Amino acid sequence: MTDTAAAYELAQVNIARLRFPLDSPQLKDFVDALDSVNATADGSAGFVWRLQSDSGNATDIPVLGDEWLIVNMSVWRDTDALTAFMYQGRHRELLGRRREWFERLEEAVTALWWVPAGHRPAVAEAEDRLLHLRAHGPTPYAFTLRTSFPPGEAVRSGDPGETVAVSRSA
Repeated sequence: MTDTAAAYELAQVNIARLRFPLDSPQLKDFVDALDSVNATADGSAGFVWRLQSDSGNATDIPVLGDEWLIVNMSVWRDTDALTAFMYQGRHRELLGRRREWFERLEEAVTALWWVPAGHRPAVAEAEDRLLHLRAHGPTPYAFTLRTSFPPGEAVRSGDPGETVAVSRSA
């Protein structure tokens, strides 16, 4: 791992719009699996942090002013660590069932961005990144696993929606 990479960690946010209330029988399998999936994430190689309330998860944390949206936000060592967790085990199984529980949204529901090591993003920061991705597509400011950027590529300027390149040693 380079010094630049070690200076940054990967933040991710994903949102989902519920098809049913969280306490409904239709979402029982999803809700019942939250603790075990979160425990698996917490113990995964490269896991750093995840957003949670007193409930132990983030299903009761508001996002984008929509009471039917739930948020998941975490920080990982890098894209490889996040991908390894996402596409194996119980998480992969639940990912395959997402259409049972969540509406299909046309706009981006997941955004990634690099944060300085030790930084823990707030929901407002995640909302900003997700909305930026929706408006501008993948950029160093907010990107996807399919179109990612190395750490240290960009910082936000004062103009909403504008990023400026910086050197990786910055």
